[in-house]
Amino acid sequence: MKHFSGRIIALALIAVLAAGVFAGCSNSASDENGEVTIKVGASITPHSEILEQAKPILAEQGINLEIVQIEDSVTPNTGLAEGSLDANFFQHQPYLDDFNAENGTDLVSVGAVHYEPFGIYAGKTKSLADLPDGATIAVPNNTTNEARALLLLQQEGLLTLKDGVDIKATINDIVSNPKNLQFEEIAPEQLVRALPDVDAAVINGNYAIEGGLKVKDALAVESDQGIAAKTYENILVVQKKDENNEAIKKLIEVLQSDEIRTYIENTYDGAVVPIK
Repeated sequence: MKHFSGRIIALALIAVLAAGVFAGCSNSASDENGEVTIKVGASITPHSEILEQAKPILAEQGINLEIVQIEDSVTPNTGLAEGSLDANFFQHQPYLDDFNAENGTDLVSVGAVHYEPFGIYAGKTKSLADLPDGATIAVPNNTTNEARALLLLQQEGLLTLKDGVDIKATINDIVSNPKNLQFEEIAPEQLVRALPDVDAAVINGNYAIEGGLKVKDALAVESDQGIAAKTYENILVVQKKDENNEAIKKLIEVLQSDEIRTYIENTYDGAVVPIK
């Protein structure tokens, strides 16, 4: 009897350890039915909406996806670094690289899902050709997105940047500004609200959608052949220790699936473009 009881205890310990390996993430927990919960912080649009489409697919695989909607562009990374989130879905690689460098964190991408074209949207001035001398252009106030805005303005011939600055460009790298454009640096989530007070604004795709703007109405949009399309793919991010977690692997597989790709194409009218 003692030998038999010992085997039961050993098998129970093996089962517990196996469940722990599958859960892996800091907040993941397996319930009595073996279902794993992963908590993902995400921007409201389109990231949370895309995750909602993934949720029932994951449920069929024994994974409960808890979506935490976050409006700012800092909290998703701080929450992940501190362990209150298992993953986040809101950013691109250059933004993540800057966050890691500034905060000494080791957050990593486990895969890209989609790309959101930047657009120039009309404020007081209704076309780029009509921009007056000294026009005020609102741009994102964080380094990576400001560079992206400047590259789009360069694409449209409104300014010229130093050779080779690319995604590291700042306002100080402008070498030609024939319209004497003035730049107002604003938090990305506030750019749509700023439109009535500026001549035009260069806005992130997700915040444009949230503000009721349509890409087709933008005065100009990033070229899908440009550096931005290759650089600013939106990624699923985790702590380094969780990049091989099985539940996370299943999540990125679903987010990159044909089903989610079709949803994105049918829902966002070109404002969100799935990674091929």
